[in-house]
Amino acid sequence: MNAQDYFFKVKTPDEVQKTLKDISYVLPGESVGIEASLGRILAEDVYSPVDLPGFERSTMDGFAVRARDTFGASAGSPAYLRLAGEVKMGETASMKLSPGEAIGVSTGSMVPEGADAIVIIEHTDILDDETIEVVRPVAPGDNLVRKDEDISKGSIMLRKGRMIRPHDIGALAGAGILEIKAIKQPEVAIISSGDEIIQPDQKPQNGQIRDINTYSLSALARQAGALPISMGIVKDSYELLRHKLLESIDIADIALISGGSSVGTRDATLDVIQSIPDSEILVHGISIRPGKPTIIAKAGRKYIFGLPGNPVSVMVTFDLFVGYLIKLLSGIEQHEWKPRYVKAFLSRNLASAPGREDYVCVRLVDSGKILAEPVLGKSALITMMVRADGLIKIPLDMEGLEAGTEVDVFVF
Repeated sequence: MNAQDYFFKVKTPDEVQKTLKDISYVLPGESVGIEASLGRILAEDVYSPVDLPGFERSTMDGFAVRARDTFGASAGSPAYLRLAGEVKMGETASMKLSPGEAIGVSTGSMVPEGADAIVIIEHTDILDDETIEVVRPVAPGDNLVRKDEDISKGSIMLRKGRMIRPHDIGALAGAGILEIKAIKQPEVAIISSGDEIIQPDQKPQNGQIRDINTYSLSALARQAGALPISMGIVKDSYELLRHKLLESIDIADIALISGGSSVGTRDATLDVIQSIPDSEILVHGISIRPGKPTIIAKAGRKYIFGLPGNPVSVMVTFDLFVGYLIKLLSGIEQHEWKPRYVKAFLSRNLASAPGREDYVCVRLVDSGKILAEPVLGKSALITMMVRADGLIKIPLDMEGLEAGTEVDVFVF
């Protein structure tokens, strides 16, 4: 099938995301040490091998008692208990509490056998070396945790599809789990194409521009939980680009080509993608601005994106589609998808053309209420994104938004 058969059969963003969801799969799991697991996605449920804390533990400084021995105690009529000893932090409570006795404990101390509550030290007075008085009663279970109250042996600690957070790592360590099974991080190969592109450490001549997209796409990939692989800059050559794309899909799960997807350019991106064995063009043209000429393809179990060359277009299309695919490949449960949105009020009127989604850079301004102030300019201007705090969307069925409209701002 030739390239023109696919040229701009435009899909809506929702249709594109549905296409990606329909053809995606979850990458396999791999063993990961917990010290390197932050942000990783669990490939399987994690069960606790132990009870935690594993012993009854005091949560306050005070005295371990039988709650019934304190019933009715008050400042005017205290309960008198015999002081039978002390359990220090880190010690095993070897003594057993008898009726009418109290044993001193610290926060974190093991609760001795026979005790079912802790009287906090502020509610007691030490009369002598052998006697304390209790001026306020306690109920069974007060100021202590049972041996399996935190986690019980055999229970699910963390569920498959969860993104590991710092406190999860602490819980795993507390249960003696030092390794988990996490979904392999998607690898994203990034190709910058174009005769005009040079390395950032070079001085541009007339008509040349430094490579922006490799660096911004690499950062976006890391932020999305993937591992970026820079494939370098490729000149506008069918053979060079094809060779680099074949190399990319050999070593990575996703290949990104920035530049070369616009109608009328001399770049060969679409032809190159179609020449790849088992390739299938899924999308060429999306009803968004910026980013309309985006190409999405699949070759076997690998994915290929032909992204626009303009830096703003590249970042918008990454967030909407590449980042979405990375989540799917990573096996992230839907409830873990937490877009970074804030509510704001549009500061001025914005026009749009019906039939496409417009994404507009905005700056957030606090003037008593949060305003979304459009940062307008052409999609080739990278400083638009630098000056902006986020994006707002004008839906494809609307001709614009009026000043004062409440909008969701997707925060960078």
